[in-house]
Amino acid sequence: MIEPRLETQRLILRPPTLEDFPRWAEFQADPETTRFIGGVKTPAETWRILATVAGAWSLTGVGFFSVIEKSTGQWLGRIGPWRPHGWPGSEVGWSLHPDATGKGYALEAAVASMDYAFDVLGWDDVIHTIEGGNAASARLAQRLGSRNRGKASLPEPFADVVADVWGQTREEWAVNRETLNA
Repeated sequence: MIEPRLETQRLILRPPTLEDFPRWAEFQADPETTRFIGGVKTPAETWRILATVAGAWSLTGVGFFSVIEKSTGQWLGRIGPWRPHGWPGSEVGWSLHPDATGKGYALEAAVASMDYAFDVLGWDDVIHTIEGGNAASARLAQRLGSRNRGKASLPEPFADVVADVWGQTREEWAVNRETLNA
């Protein structure tokens, strides 16, 4: 399988590699960053999460991209298409390292990931599962043009989470994508 590599003005998006582990472990150790994605993880748990995402690429052809800053080569976070078993839809999700927030990286990488989901993967619909109280993720979903479709329960190991499901269709993205270019 040829692994995808997307480039934006400032970013490279590619499947994760073991070289991402140190920064990924920092990211997973931050209580505020992980508040809405299952909480703080140990390095051993983080290694398994990284291996799961890398394995998802091999097994399903989709998974979070590692977001790499072009100018420094630094790992900034994980953003991209994701289809976990039992999930309420085909998702483009996002999470950034705490020192990468507030710089527009999430929007830049999410737009590239949405384009990839619709144009390359051929998805007809994309969702974003966002836990209540996660205002930053809700704002990003709104900026992308997604709308809150209501609540859904998530599968194990997140069965205690009821998330807002934001989303849009391929046709809606075609219109919303144009407003992001303006």
